[in-house]
Amino acid sequence: MKGKPLGLRDLFSHPLNFFSLGFGSGLAPKAPGTFGTLAAVPLWWLLQPLPLSVYLLVTLIACVAGIWFCDVTARDLGVHDHSGIVWDEIAGFLITMVAAPAGLGWLIAGFALFRFFDVLKPWPISWFDRQVHGGLGIMLDDIVAGLMALAVMQLAAALI
Repeated sequence: MKGKPLGLRDLFSHPLNFFSLGFGSGLAPKAPGTFGTLAAVPLWWLLQPLPLSVYLLVTLIACVAGIWFCDVTARDLGVHDHSGIVWDEIAGFLITMVAAPAGLGWLIAGFALFRFFDVLKPWPISWFDRQVHGGLGIMLDDIVAGLMALAVMQLAAALI
């Protein structure tokens, strides 16, 4: 785990921490990134029936606002990219699920693909993770992981 264990005090010490820490999912003592991605599932479920343009707008807002949220929380915690900061996982999962076909299988596939790319960080994700700092750096590697998972999802959907 990157950084000290977090608690409710951290979640509410700054209003933006509630979002950066994934509505509390980032407080998980083990695998907070996985729990952050799980926290994105209900949000995706609410957004997926909306028109694609609205889904894309909300996802874009989540990404841009996340740069600010994550930067503020990293400074508040005193740790760049603390493992409890999981808004980037939420935004990355929303990217993965853009125009995903309906069905539990696709949801599970999207979840697994996003976690695969986020955890293993193949190039170019690893480059962004090492080279870009601040809120943008926290968000960017997960945005790229989401885009890579999205590409696999859409390729699979086209082939099936």
